[in-house]
Amino acid sequence: MEITRPIAHACQDINGNWREPHDLVDHLRDVGELAAHFSQRFGADWARLAGRWHDLGKFRPRFQKYIRLASGFEADAHIKGEAGKAPHSTAGALLATDRFGTAGRVLAYLIAGHHAGLYDWNSENDSLEYRLNFPDSRQELNEALAARPPMELLDTAGFDASLKAIPGGSAGFALWVRMLFSALVDADFLDTERYMAPEKFEQRNAQPELMALTPLFDAHMVKLTTTAEQTPVNALRADILEQCRKAAALEPGLFSLTVPTGGGKTLSGMAFALEHARHHGKRRVIHVIPYTSIIEQTADVFRGIFGNAVIEHHSNAESEPDQEIPASRLACENWDAPIVVTTNVQFFESLFASRTSRCRKLHNLVDSVVILDEAQLLPPEFLQPILDVLNLLTRHYGVTVVLSTATQPALSTREYFDPIKSLRGLENVREIVADPDALYRKLARVDILLPSDWHAPTEWGTLAQALSRHDSVLAIVNRRNDARELWQRMPQGTLHLSALMCGAHRSKVIRDIRARLKAGMPTRVVSTQLVEAGVDVDFPVVYRALAGLDSIAQAAGRCNREGKLAKGEVVVFVPPKPAPPGLLRKGEDACRDVLHGHPGHSLERSLFGRYFERFYHACDLDEQRIADLLKVDGQTLAVNFRTAAEKIRLIRDEDSVPVVVLYRGNGSEAEKWIATLRKEGPERWLMRKLQRYTVNIHRRDAMRLLGQGDLEEIIPGLFVQVSDWLYDSDLGFNTDGMPLKPTDTIV
Repeated sequence: MEITRPIAHACQDINGNWREPHDLVDHLRDVGELAAHFSQRFGADWARLAGRWHDLGKFRPRFQKYIRLASGFEADAHIKGEAGKAPHSTAGALLATDRFGTAGRVLAYLIAGHHAGLYDWNSENDSLEYRLNFPDSRQELNEALAARPPMELLDTAGFDASLKAIPGGSAGFALWVRMLFSALVDADFLDTERYMAPEKFEQRNAQPELMALTPLFDAHMVKLTTTAEQTPVNALRADILEQCRKAAALEPGLFSLTVPTGGGKTLSGMAFALEHARHHGKRRVIHVIPYTSIIEQTADVFRGIFGNAVIEHHSNAESEPDQEIPASRLACENWDAPIVVTTNVQFFESLFASRTSRCRKLHNLVDSVVILDEAQLLPPEFLQPILDVLNLLTRHYGVTVVLSTATQPALSTREYFDPIKSLRGLENVREIVADPDALYRKLARVDILLPSDWHAPTEWGTLAQALSRHDSVLAIVNRRNDARELWQRMPQGTLHLSALMCGAHRSKVIRDIRARLKAGMPTRVVSTQLVEAGVDVDFPVVYRALAGLDSIAQAAGRCNREGKLAKGEVVVFVPPKPAPPGLLRKGEDACRDVLHGHPGHSLERSLFGRYFERFYHACDLDEQRIADLLKVDGQTLAVNFRTAAEKIRLIRDEDSVPVVVLYRGNGSEAEKWIATLRKEGPERWLMRKLQRYTVNIHRRDAMRLLGQGDLEEIIPGLFVQVSDWLYDSDLGFNTDGMPLKPTDTIV
């Protein structure tokens, strides 16, 4: 095949024949226009120019020679960008600083990072300043310009580089750059995918518009309300739903949806979001859930209504940041769907990310409705940067945020003598429900029994005896090992729930729990706190290990949920092992302070503001100094993008790794999808399938089991179970070889 024009990519068809190469000029023009389209609300001209110059280095003869290797075209030359082969990401960045001086560094961040991710301006390791001043970078630019790229790509007439219109000014600079970066890398990925994998690209265009889903939702709600029992609780749920629909006409911004657990927040929140989108032209709904372990429950609810218009995205099946391969990059999500169900980790870490695969979705947040489910679980050690970014999104990017919870955290601005304890909070947060206090009184369905001595622990054996006196009871503990220890002392037939069970396994157990409760069968369950959010179960009695007041309220929401008893019973106990220093200990301390000696009901709504103020005051709300790292130097435009991204880890157990397990329950397809992964690699749809069969374990355990031949690292950063003994049908993944069946059971 004779080629005279420079090319961007080349690949073979399914028969192994080389296709017509991807023209470089077309690629740069198309990426520029697509990036401008994505960023039309916040900087189309910047994104267009970044798109036109992002692969300028590919004009250099060295790259063109590389992509025309004697053995054939390099199929993934563009995506790998391996050092020493044909670097091409710095030429456009250097041209930007040549043309526009300091302001050109905005474009330089975008262009230089479009493979490796956003750089720090200056750091001890690799930095943007170093790359721009490296002699080879000047040579790369000179060689690219000597190849005479078309003038239409280099023309900057009319481009305004004055930086006068940054959304949010200097405080919003870092988010603005990440938004522009998102527009560029998503446009680059999509245009590359359109050439290299046209069948996958076409699948992206099959999603319906958000407004087309409203009739499906309305039909579901009509069916649900007409078939529901005529109970006081269901009457209140119907009233909450109607209030959500009416409030949707209010102007976009910040909202709170304060509804006691069991009041139907999930569906009422979706009703608000769809109506709000209709009134104000919002493009998608993003439902954010605190725990990976329960995302499947909410996603299943929405899929039952909206079908394949829902994508479920969390990080269990992502590859390691420094070990991505072309297929895994193309398989990642850009959230171009009308309804997205994701996790706090995925949502907030993406907002502060520097990696291309995580950043590419950010521009799709514009003009969306974001529902933060169980908002009280926003991580306190990152609360300040999270609130800062939520303020920017709602003020400058057309995002409406709904803080949905039974226990609203205290997120308004507060100032203390010690400035490190102060909080730049959320202002003008409008409550959707007209009278939350009245609603709480009407939905009071439980009595709370507090410890007579807040410092006297209850041993597991004693607790097991107390639980065994109830035919149906739920016990919620704070840690996975606690759940296992208590379960081992319980009677045969006791069910167990923890994050050591994969999503498919947990879903089956939750279905069994609901079926047994509905049939009136004895049902004893030991669970970690994963049951407290998004899992609708209704027990007459609930025991809760001492924790934060919000956790006790969530546990109470699993007791007498439907109001069929005069009052349910929630027993708070002090567990045998004290909480280690950290957030759990601080939550316990704040709970003791608020409840000790309180004469009224333990879950009065007024208590939660006092609880969260004390809890947050005990925490460092920007532990990693993310706000300082993302503060722009007005003279140099220096920002520490990469360092900030590395430090913001919402789950501090950085040593955890995902393992796809051999769960063999009824209907399990784990082995089928593992075999497909071996054969086809990490396809986007396949990684979503595998999420249902994934658990996280400590890296040290994974390395030990890998060395023993019990695990296999099937792609970099993703492990697969090999030995059958690793997964138990009751307790899930077992890393330590301890007995898994009850040993000291009570008869």
